[in-house]
Amino acid sequence: MSDSKASIGDHPNRVYAVQAMRFIHRCAEFRSKDEVESVPAGVRGIYVLLHHKPRLRKKYDVVYIGMARKGGGGVRARLLAHRRSLKKGPLWTHFSVYSVWPNIPDTEVAELEGLFRHIYRRDTRANKLARQKTFGLLRKVRKNDFRQWVVIAD
Repeated sequence: MSDSKASIGDHPNRVYAVQAMRFIHRCAEFRSKDEVESVPAGVRGIYVLLHHKPRLRKKYDVVYIGMARKGGGGVRARLLAHRRSLKKGPLWTHFSVYSVWPNIPDTEVAELEGLFRHIYRRDTRANKLARQKTFGLLRKVRKNDFRQWVVIAD
C-alpha cells in the first residue's frame, strides 16, 4: 500500500484505500540543495526554496515558491535551473517538494502556487523573490465585506 494512503475497513479480509490529502500525493521537506538530483524526473507540484538558519537549528526562511507543470522536466529541472541561477542560486540552501496527484490539473497547481505567493506579497520579512504583486484570480473572488459572503452548503 502507498505511503500516502491510510487503510480502513469493516471486514478483516477487505482493505479500503483512502487518500490522505486531496491535492498532495507525496512530499519531501527541508532537503539539502545537494539532493536535487535525487528528485524523480517529471514530478509535478509545488516546491519551495529555503535558506537554513544554522544558528536557529531547525529554522528555514522561504526564499521562493514555485511550481512545475506537465512537461519541461518537472520539479527537478526547475530546482536545477534555480541552483545554476546567478540570482537565486546563492540564496537557498534547502528545498521542499509537494507532489500532486496525477488527476490534479495544472490549473489547480497554478492556483495553489498563486495563493501561496499571494500570501507573501506584503510580508516585510519575506525574501523579495517569494513575493509578488498580487494573484489575479484572487482579485476576482475578493470580498472584504463579510456581509456580502454567502455560505454555500454541501
